[in-house]
Amino acid sequence: MSGHGGAMRVLHALAPAKINLGLFLGPTRAEDGRHELVTVMQSISLADELTLESGPAGSVEDEVLCPGVPGAPRDNLAAAALRAFRASTGWDARPLRLRIEKRIPVAAGLGGGSADAAAALRLARQASGLGDERLLLELAAELGADVPGQISPGRWLATGAGERLQALPDPGSPFGVLVLASTAGLSTAEVYAEADRLGLQRPLRLLREREQELSTAFEHGAALPAASELLHNDLQRAAVSLCPQMADRLRRARAAGADLEMVSGSGPTVLGLFSRPAQAELAAGALQDLDPAPICATPVGAGFGLPRA
Repeated sequence: MSGHGGAMRVLHALAPAKINLGLFLGPTRAEDGRHELVTVMQSISLADELTLESGPAGSVEDEVLCPGVPGAPRDNLAAAALRAFRASTGWDARPLRLRIEKRIPVAAGLGGGSADAAAALRLARQASGLGDERLLLELAAELGADVPGQISPGRWLATGAGERLQALPDPGSPFGVLVLASTAGLSTAEVYAEADRLGLQRPLRLLREREQELSTAFEHGAALPAASELLHNDLQRAAVSLCPQMADRLRRARAAGADLEMVSGSGPTVLGLFSRPAQAELAAGALQDLDPAPICATPVGAGFGLPRA
């Protein structure tokens, strides 16, 4: 549907959350104030569900319905994605309604808002027949650092401020991820500001070294890198500084048997990485009654496909 007309067919998409398998922070860029970074973004099966359909009669602009997310619907990143797509392509279809069923915790370091924006771009392309993957990536880069790596869910080595992507092979063997969410949220901007205050940025030379090491570690489909220092998150210290209760969740993940525990993205979600998915499932079951915040386990890798994006 590329212009005005009758009701469009209803379209659906899943927006998988992401975790960061290593995140290394560099200096801010003079041109846009964003931080240089190096990270491996891994999509997981936890996902929001999006539905795109014709808006109600008499509506004058696209609307986004996303219960449980604070702020005006027009300020939702998925709404910004639809506006950006229309502006760049000239798509003049009648106003649309985008429904988002949230399953990814909000402000949790799992890229839920970015995943929704990426899925909204995919749906707009499908509905309109306009644009291509390159356009979606360009629009995604303008929306936020995590959005480009979620246009095509999978495993990506992301550099720049997240807009430069190198595809990595899917993991050849499965591993398990324990997801310890939080009842509190953390502002990504505040975490980056705290990282600046703490002086956590690496010089570009060391950032490039980490980029090469991560590329080599994952180039043949390793589930996780053999060198555990590559599964480090430079934002973790800043996130724990702002949300000290995260330290207890890190201890819980370790006590539950995780091979490695770390903060996801800018937090406050904590991850436990397990060499076998079943171990993560057992850990999640053991912790369910000890914490009021959401806890789940998700398998990643061979035999465990991502939800249809």
